[in-house]
Amino acid sequence: MRNPRALAAAGAAVAVLGLAAPAAVADGGGVPGPSNIVVMPSVIAAGGQLTITVDGCPNGGHATSDAFPRTNLTPVGGRGDMATGGRGDMAGGSRGNTAKGTATVHSDARPGRYDVHVECSGRTLTRPAAFTVIGGVRGGIGGSSTSGATPTDVAIGGALVATAMVGGGVFWMRRRAEKRI
Repeated sequence: MRNPRALAAAGAAVAVLGLAAPAAVADGGGVPGPSNIVVMPSVIAAGGQLTITVDGCPNGGHATSDAFPRTNLTPVGGRGDMATGGRGDMAGGSRGNTAKGTATVHSDARPGRYDVHVECSGRTLTRPAAFTVIGGVRGGIGGSSTSGATPTDVAIGGALVATAMVGGGVFWMRRRAEKRI
């Protein structure tokens, strides 16, 4: 073992996933309903898109969160689904037992962890801290988020340009004087 820190970090990640998985499973009691919520990616910038997949939701439903508007979930898989080999879901469970949807996170969502609530087949399931929003990306105009340079920025820039011009002039004059000797 060359790097015990990496091993410790990997062990902690596995422990967190192991503890989080039971929280995403509902008490079925024999009645079909949502049994697992998977949100990808787990970390996203404000304004990005999430994919929400729910097991035990054969007729579709909807997902909600404080970070995105109500999003419809549509059934995936089934007899003719070539991507899953006709199994119905990626794990090979019952046909058409999974629903999926795409949600767009609000562009003004505050950074932090958010829960996802799913309702389908008359039952609800909540996955706490399903994803984390980080600050949004401000692109398109060089990443600037202000209207331009402040008066202080202009003064500092002007002083630097003036200093460079004076320094260049002095250097040029000295070189010229050395050539005469």
